[in-house]
Amino acid sequence: MATPNPNLSSFIWSVADLLRGDFKQSEYGKVILPFTVLRRLDCVLEPTKAGVLLEKAKREAVGINPESFLLRATGVHFYNTSPLDLKTLMGDQDHIGENLRAYIQAFSPAVRDIFEHFEFHTQIDKLAKAGLLYLVAEKFTTIDLHPDVVSNAEMGTVFEELIRKFAELSNETAGEHFTPREVIRLMVNLLFIEDDQALTKPGVVRSLYDPTAGTGGMLSEAGEHLASMNPTARLTMYGQELNPESYAICKADMLIKGQDVGNIVLGNTLSNDGLHGKHFDYALSNPPFGVEWKKIEKDIRQEAEQHGFNGRFGPGLPRVSDGSLLFLLHLVQKMRPLKDGGSRFGIVLNGSPLFTGGAGSGESEIRRYMLENDLVEAIIALPTDMFYNTGISTYVWIVSNRKPAARKGLLQLIDASSFWQKMRKTLGSKRKELSPAHIDDITRLFGQFEESTRDGVPISRTFKNQDFGYRTITVERPERDAAGNVVLGQKGKTKGKPLPDSSLRDTENVPLGEDVEAYFQREVLPHAADAWIDHDKTKVGYEIPFNRHFYVFKPPRPLAEIDAELKGVTDRILAMIGGLTA
Repeated sequence: MATPNPNLSSFIWSVADLLRGDFKQSEYGKVILPFTVLRRLDCVLEPTKAGVLLEKAKREAVGINPESFLLRATGVHFYNTSPLDLKTLMGDQDHIGENLRAYIQAFSPAVRDIFEHFEFHTQIDKLAKAGLLYLVAEKFTTIDLHPDVVSNAEMGTVFEELIRKFAELSNETAGEHFTPREVIRLMVNLLFIEDDQALTKPGVVRSLYDPTAGTGGMLSEAGEHLASMNPTARLTMYGQELNPESYAICKADMLIKGQDVGNIVLGNTLSNDGLHGKHFDYALSNPPFGVEWKKIEKDIRQEAEQHGFNGRFGPGLPRVSDGSLLFLLHLVQKMRPLKDGGSRFGIVLNGSPLFTGGAGSGESEIRRYMLENDLVEAIIALPTDMFYNTGISTYVWIVSNRKPAARKGLLQLIDASSFWQKMRKTLGSKRKELSPAHIDDITRLFGQFEESTRDGVPISRTFKNQDFGYRTITVERPERDAAGNVVLGQKGKTKGKPLPDSSLRDTENVPLGEDVEAYFQREVLPHAADAWIDHDKTKVGYEIPFNRHFYVFKPPRPLAEIDAELKGVTDRILAMIGGLTA
């Protein structure tokens, strides 16, 4: 991983001194981030500028579209066909605004798209109006961002520092764009732990996808973390993002790192999959928690009804108030088929996908699909107060269609909720963090894949998939007349049979591994000898009651001890009152 150059990111951020007063703090990034991208691209293209202009003139003279030739001339994924650059713009102070626009307009389409979604033209207008455009542009021309001075990896790290500064200043949106770095590192560790080639083989290439890419933090951190373990490994990154500004930042970050930005798309992943038909080796996602999907309900239901299991949502649909399980299903469909090498992904979810919804509900059917198809390797409980925008309990699901033999048919639960250290400085709701030792510890627990306890408290447990399944049986009891006699049906299927009394109807959840009749004989009949099961109403459900499996009963203290403690407190209070009245 490249070490951040604190001087470079601080120098770039010092442009904020010029903006103070005319721009709100939360708007500094809207100027600084696109200008940083512009200066970097300007420096990258400088050595090939003359060659690109010659190539353009040569190809256009014979009526050929020059694009592919220009990309070859630059040797990177973008080009600019303007004779201008940032330094020459400085020579014409009176026309800086229109020249800067013309310069941006001459970039290749993918780069223009970044500046459009940054709404950079609006910032140019604002800077010009405040009389700051020339000063800001001039300051950026003094920053040397040539690749032989600042590598792609270093530039990526500097850009991420700037993104983080921006996010901290506009604190209300930080959580939307950011997953804490240490959570991403943990997820990357867990994803790659079984891929020896990715960790050791020279020049290995893997694809990584984030359907909720935000500003690209997960993709970037994963790339850096893998590079630190295997410097010659290469991740090709793909992502989709809904928020235009976050999309622009993510795309810019990928461009700076030398990635193909055609793989980063804008739009709603659930209603409009921008990478339709593509499959990936790995995926990471931290979708929004508890966000309703009412606005896109029509599209989702239509896909579920028309395409079923050939689409993404065949197993079922969760309630409209929380769409996080839709992202889980989306990622399952994005997995590379097993015959092509298979796939693994990590997704951060809140507690509700573990247990919300009874047998037959959309949520239960999705869990059923995941477990009956043996797709979930492990679920790890993280500490509370880990994320910038929420203090709630969160869980990392590790999902794979290529489970190692030892894990087949099994699900590991790891309770890492006590693995944390206090942060020196609180950021939004984030008060706790995982230390590198915590990450190693959790990774080891996952890798060892065995039951483990510490200080008498379980922290890692393994279960058969079917241990989380149950049958909900409907227990009926007969209707009785005023004399207490059972009322029998008079016609049809019910003729001569006891009629059920709906007011006495009850349900029981019977574990899948248990015989229903044996359970009924043991648990129901001793209390209601006239009861029977209506087998037509039986449903299969799945839930993962995570906390129940880690609960350790602590017996209450003896009554005598509590009494003695209360007496001691009472005596002290009486003595204090006595002292006041004496």
